[in-house]
Amino acid sequence: MLPLRRAYDGAVTAMAILSGLLLLWMMVSIIVSVTMRNVGLQPFAWLFTSLEYGLLYMTMLGAPWLVREKGHVHIELLTAALPPVAQRAVSRLVAALCVAVCVVLAWKGAELVARNIDRMDYDVRAYYTPKWLLTLAFPISFSVMAVEFARFVFGPRLLLSGEAGIHE
Repeated sequence: MLPLRRAYDGAVTAMAILSGLLLLWMMVSIIVSVTMRNVGLQPFAWLFTSLEYGLLYMTMLGAPWLVREKGHVHIELLTAALPPVAQRAVSRLVAALCVAVCVVLAWKGAELVARNIDRMDYDVRAYYTPKWLLTLAFPISFSVMAVEFARFVFGPRLLLSGEAGIHE
């Protein structure tokens, strides 16, 4: 079980690193595109397309790691006022609701990918890109986020500690 957990944790970390690299690429592509425009050249069509796709993939690939690190936005005003037993119960309930939402979104994302493949849908802009390449990020990311939220439901760590904002 431990090697499987390490492999999974490594995959989530790799997704986050890839997300960061996509952010770096987007910065470079914007600089190149603006520079080309300023010197009177037409920017490459694929620069803008890769920027758009990068925004989607950066968000989807980085989200599971943010869940793991509790880097998402949350307000703990209510949990800070609760006793420890109630804090744990509310935290696990919120995490369980997040699992449910992520499972539904992963399922719908998988349906979308299947529909894109069945219909042979293409994103037609600078290039003909199969749409399933775009929508594939949804079922993967939301499935991994469901696992990460489930770790807060069944694991020793709590999603909501009641301490956000208290020590800041």
